Amino acid sequence: MSRVVSPASGAWRRPFSLLAYRAVSALASPALPLLLRRRLAQGKEDPARLNERLGRPVTPRPPGRLVWIHAASVGETMAILPLVARLEAEGVTALVTTGTLTSAQLAAERLPQGSIHQFVPMDGPGAARRFLDHWKPDLAVICESEIWPNLIMETRSRGIPMGWVNARMSARSFARWQRMPGAVRALLGGLAFCFAQSAADAERFAALGAPAEMGGNLKFDVPPLPLDQDDLETLRQRIDNRPVLLAASTHPDEEMTVLEASAVIRDQVPELLTILVPRHPERGAEIAEMAARGGMRSLLRSAGQQPDDMTTVYIADTLGELGLFYALARVVFVGGTFVPVGGHNPIEPAKFGVPILHGPLFSNFIEIYSELDEKGAAIAVEDARALGRAASRLMRDAEAREALGRQARAFVAAHEGALDRCWAAIMPLIAAKDRAP
Repeated sequence: MSRVVSPASGAWRRPFSLLAYRAVSALASPALPLLLRRRLAQGKEDPARLNERLGRPVTPRPPGRLVWIHAASVGETMAILPLVARLEAEGVTALVTTGTLTSAQLAAERLPQGSIHQFVPMDGPGAARRFLDHWKPDLAVICESEIWPNLIMETRSRGIPMGWVNARMSARSFARWQRMPGAVRALLGGLAFCFAQSAADAERFAALGAPAEMGGNLKFDVPPLPLDQDDLETLRQRIDNRPVLLAASTHPDEEMTVLEASAVIRDQVPELLTILVPRHPERGAEIAEMAARGGMRSLLRSAGQQPDDMTTVYIADTLGELGLFYALARVVFVGGTFVPVGGHNPIEPAKFGVPILHGPLFSNFIEIYSELDEKGAAIAVEDARALGRAASRLMRDAEAREALGRQARAFVAAHEGALDRCWAAIMPLIAAKDRAP
């Protein structure tokens, strides 16, 4: 039975720490345009949509029921796609807010027709008020880990029910919030529901005052990444059955590790093609220079180039095509695991049944990677040489590849169902709004 509590009324007691935060952020609000201009100069904002960050949207609110879902970046946006699709199927408009340019582009490509994307307003009281005055959501849903005090306080003061899905809290964040018990209990204690990704996350949220329970990870319910079948066929013809090592969502320093590993693999598998998909596509030219210094011939997908028999490294410096390359790969290395960024989502390649290799750094997905390794659905490697040896073995051992792929698919199937649990909590709250006079 889900722990869904009645939404708190508009009257509630704010501790002094939250009142102080509100006052300081109100005093700082005139500086928000300056901060946005600085972020714009750094390439972190969309110049045509800065007003959204100040809580001044230009998109009209559609009539009828509207659920606001906040998904901070790309991973969270991917996670909420099935929930958005189900809302839209029920005739409920989904307003999705995110905070990064890459998540905005993903939203433009993947959100269903009828849903709305906006950049989340800066956490000033004025911006929060303007945002909520305009959109008047019937329900607010936060995905994963972002806690914006002014937005939460403004939402709660209006009597808008708010819940958390895919709730995640690191040990470091938990320790930080424990130093502010009154503030965090005031913010989380009024939640209508809180579904955590893991038992450890549920314990942390519950200790901070949230009505938390282990609900599972919505990312398991996301359909496989989309791909263009014509592009897939074209690439298969160009590659002509060459074995592919895919390095997905790589970061600086990881590409050199992968290139070193690919040299190890080519000793045993000389026809190897390495495909690199950098986490930040604008780094494509930098990676091409790195490959050239190592004597490798590379091509850039962003330049319209296609791999041929002479291509050693194909750099897929584009967005939204990762599914295409998972479908091509014989073995995949998931990036963000050789550098301290916490790792990236292994569920996506697992849904394709492709053997997964990863490094030792995966704090963002510690339960998932640990269970994948334990069940023989992924392999952890420590460095470039270990990556090369493991990938080389898998390239030549079809039986081992198939076993890893089967285990990965079974792992995903065993963890599906978070969407249904979230939906069971959300629909009564929306229905209650329909019945309200």
